Amino acid sequence: MHLGTGLRHLETGGSALKTAVISGGNGGLGRTLAAQLMAQGWHCVLMDLTTEGVTLGPACTPVQVDLTDPKALSMAAQKIIENRPSIDLVIYNAGVSHIGGFDSSDENSHRRVFEINYFAAVNMARAFLLPVRKSRGAHLAISSVAGFAPLLNRTAYAASKHAMQGFFASLRAEEHTHGVRCAIAAPSFVATNIGRPDRDDNGIVRPGSASDGLDYMTPEDAARVILSGLNRGRDFIPVGRVARLSYWIMRLSPSLYQYLMRRKISGNATPSKP
Repeated sequence: MHLGTGLRHLETGGSALKTAVISGGNGGLGRTLAAQLMAQGWHCVLMDLTTEGVTLGPACTPVQVDLTDPKALSMAAQKIIENRPSIDLVIYNAGVSHIGGFDSSDENSHRRVFEINYFAAVNMARAFLLPVRKSRGAHLAISSVAGFAPLLNRTAYAASKHAMQGFFASLRAEEHTHGVRCAIAAPSFVATNIGRPDRDDNGIVRPGSASDGLDYMTPEDAARVILSGLNRGRDFIPVGRVARLSYWIMRLSPSLYQYLMRRKISGNATPSKP
């Protein structure tokens, strides 16, 4: 079990500020979402495997935890719930990508991608379900274009994001009677780790590190679109020009989407520095 000591700082956080809990909070998009929320007066709890570089402050609490360890995640969530006046927003941002053909992957790589991208989010939603109902707050899932459309040489990643998107869309129907919103944001390519894939032997890479993307967005621009869509009450938020076009092309002509995707996306299994 991997559970950091940052949780003890929550005991000093008795502020009445609204609280947002962000998984993958120490990543590029997670930290940017937190910065923009804090600028709007929120207190942000950043949950991640490492909290190095995150500064504890009146509006920010880092929590070091292995999100794929159900016991550690449950303990961390309970501590957060006990020490914040409310849990108003949970952002499911933690994730990895996987680049490589299905013929060169194995079962373990698929399971690992699902553990991080899907099961960690499901377990986190279960842990915060009741406090979000109490606040009549919101769940915000950070999916991907690969959550509603195929993506070359990313079978495991696309499958995990399809599963995540299906889960939160269905949860939306269940939580509606409790006054809880479930929004899904689907970014295209956000440049958070270009040139820093940290690729392992199974083809798993850091999110935002692919070199074959189109029309990259900065984390700042992506976060603004996501939070704007959330504030405007949107259930589904395509993030970026590629995401918007992909969504409509998939609805109108899936075969055209497949043709364009195969032309534009190389599916390069060895991301290179720009």
